[in-house]
Amino acid sequence: MISSGRYADVVVIGGGQAGLAAGFYLRRHGVDFAILDAQTSPGGAWQHVWESLRLFSPAQFSSLPGWQMPIPEHGGYPDTAHVIDYLTRYEQRYQLPIRRGVTVTSVHRTEGGFRLDTSDGGWTARIVVSATGTWWQPFIPALARNSRFTGAQLHTVHYGKPQDFAGMRVAVVGAGNSGAQIAADLAGHAAQVRWMTHMTPRFLPDDVDGRVLFQLANQRYRALKAGLPAPAGISELGDVVAVPPVRDARDAGRLHVMPMFTRLAPDGTQWSDGSSWPADAIIWATGFRPALHHLAPLHLQRVDGHPVTDGTAYRHDPRLHLLGYGDWTGPAAATLIGVGPIARDMAAQVKDLLASQGVSPVTSGLQPIPGYRLTVGS
Repeated sequence: MISSGRYADVVVIGGGQAGLAAGFYLRRHGVDFAILDAQTSPGGAWQHVWESLRLFSPAQFSSLPGWQMPIPEHGGYPDTAHVIDYLTRYEQRYQLPIRRGVTVTSVHRTEGGFRLDTSDGGWTARIVVSATGTWWQPFIPALARNSRFTGAQLHTVHYGKPQDFAGMRVAVVGAGNSGAQIAADLAGHAAQVRWMTHMTPRFLPDDVDGRVLFQLANQRYRALKAGLPAPAGISELGDVVAVPPVRDARDAGRLHVMPMFTRLAPDGTQWSDGSSWPADAIIWATGFRPALHHLAPLHLQRVDGHPVTDGTAYRHDPRLHLLGYGDWTGPAAATLIGVGPIARDMAAQVKDLLASQGVSPVTSGLQPIPGYRLTVGS
């Protein structure tokens, strides 16, 4: 392949958890690759989440392939600082070739692969792995846009700490884990908090956390790979993981749930029956969409809003892989532990595709580091 500018057989876009998992297995296969990350420091989106966020899995069930996350000193669920430290040391441990502060603005097909336009010049590659996640594409319902509400509106990506809302009446919108954690976080700091949802929040049993979620997701992944009927998902039991802060707020009666409002007035929320609740701020815990603007020039075929894939490979061009965006790229693909097995399969496909093009490994692969053993997803 004739290249212009910088070149790698494989370019991974994004240096967060999915990009690191991809790098681990690509190195193991001896593939020539580079990881381009828009962030100037390690940690991916974890650098930007709210201060009180906790994983809902113990460290040993929140690990990337090859190296188990150390257990926090407090022994509880890891906080964001612990996760960022782990990701930082992970990429150092495996000497992953990450170029930081490089934003990929567009990806174009060429005769032999792809051309990438970036903030640091052009790249070419035979294969592209897009691993940009969803944090950069927050979803806010149409109800919030062009409303007459005069208070503050923000998405979870902009939520920082509960003290910022002292003395305020806050509506938290969204029935998932983010809505539950933020509503619990605000209780006792804001003057009033109302958790507003389309459906009554369904808490998972208190003994269910990320360990069970991963086990079920892994069962589904193995069944789908084998062409067997997928077992029932965890959603049959509930939607919200009762991590300790959420469980404490729930049991203390501090989670005040209200039905979703139908419109926004200048001073708060209103329902179709004429009732209302005055609010000073609304936090939209309404999820995300895949951050795929850089792939727009490829005009990818989509179903249900996302590109059509077979596993991680784009169905109409197996030289493009999408890793870590959600269940449509593999069960639990957007989690620390879940992305590992999917990255392993992706890297094996990439290795085979390069071999079919006559490309030989450039290194002997990932070498064991003295004093450690391979663990999760190895």
